[in-house]
Amino acid sequence: MLLQRNKLGSVRPPKRCRSDMDNTSTSDIVIINGNSHPDLANMVAERMGLKNGGCSVFHKSNRETIVEISDSVRGKDIYIIQTGTKDANNNIMELLIMAYACKTSSARSIVGVIPYLPYSKQCKMRKRGCIVSKLLAKMMCTSGLTHIITMDLHQKEIQGFFDIPVDNLRASPFLLQYIQESIPDYRNSVIVARNPGVAKKANSYAERLRLGLAVIHGEQKEAESDEVDGRYSPPPTRNSTPQHAPSSSSRTRTTSVSVGVPEHPIKVKPPLTIVGDVNGRIAIMVDDLIDDVQAFVAAAEMLKDNGACKIYVLATHGLLSSDAPRLLDESPIDEIVVTNTIPHEIQKLQCHKIKTIDISILIAEAIRRIHNKESMSYLFRNVTLED
Repeated sequence: MLLQRNKLGSVRPPKRCRSDMDNTSTSDIVIINGNSHPDLANMVAERMGLKNGGCSVFHKSNRETIVEISDSVRGKDIYIIQTGTKDANNNIMELLIMAYACKTSSARSIVGVIPYLPYSKQCKMRKRGCIVSKLLAKMMCTSGLTHIITMDLHQKEIQGFFDIPVDNLRASPFLLQYIQESIPDYRNSVIVARNPGVAKKANSYAERLRLGLAVIHGEQKEAESDEVDGRYSPPPTRNSTPQHAPSSSSRTRTTSVSVGVPEHPIKVKPPLTIVGDVNGRIAIMVDDLIDDVQAFVAAAEMLKDNGACKIYVLATHGLLSSDAPRLLDESPIDEIVVTNTIPHEIQKLQCHKIKTIDISILIAEAIRRIHNKESMSYLFRNVTLED
């Protein structure tokens, strides 16, 4: 290498050409994947002009997970593409073992690309259960992951469970573009929230498309069994006042309840109604995940009864478990649009109404920006808190 001297006599290396800089910026990236969605990993690697790293993930006869990485990862930036599917537990273990294998092999950074984060719906305390998303976040951080890229979390607050940076990407630009380009006469549409919990997301879509909004109210929430286990047993009441109780004159600012702890009033489910006009309109239901489709089918039947001419369902993640394809095929829903964050090729063979939008370009751009230490704000431009 020829060295050049400046006016002060110090030595400086020669300038590198543009091609050398490009090669250096991509030579230390390694993309590997597990068994959850190899097609998405290959598409992301192809968009970035890279080859998928040599990683073999298989299971022994006793169902233990074995990970073998053939390429060197020492001092490199590793991106593990592993999404959640119906085999969520194996997906998680594969991700944790791959991350730990890279950590013990002296990788510089390990970024988990998890388009659909498993257990994201278990982010609230339910009865005597636990917040599983918090446990999963701790496991991922302990395994060696230094960064997380995901998409449309069920609740944005899940990011606070992680002790590492989390980029929660949005699929709404792709879905909005589909509405504008693929739904005929979409100006005659109304955005529908199938329950009040989705109203914020539906309102965001309606504002961006300048469309009306309708909310289905009264839909039954997730079942919570009322088994008799002592949870609802009332405390014992006291018929007599204790001797050490304060006199009534000293309790001028405190209201006394003579029956003990008040009982919560029983919730009465209101009748199923639609707030908004859908008569003669195209109804577009939006959500983040479509898995058990009974609620979507019931909402579609009600929309049809109220005069909706066509019914679309748009969601980021299409898990479509159990007999969801059959129920959708027999329902009044005209089209179901989901992204390829979760593989659903088998479901598409069972239901011709399912359409897929490719979001690999968004994941590839996020990886490129993180690796080059560029701002991620462009990917979140015009995103509000309601998204």
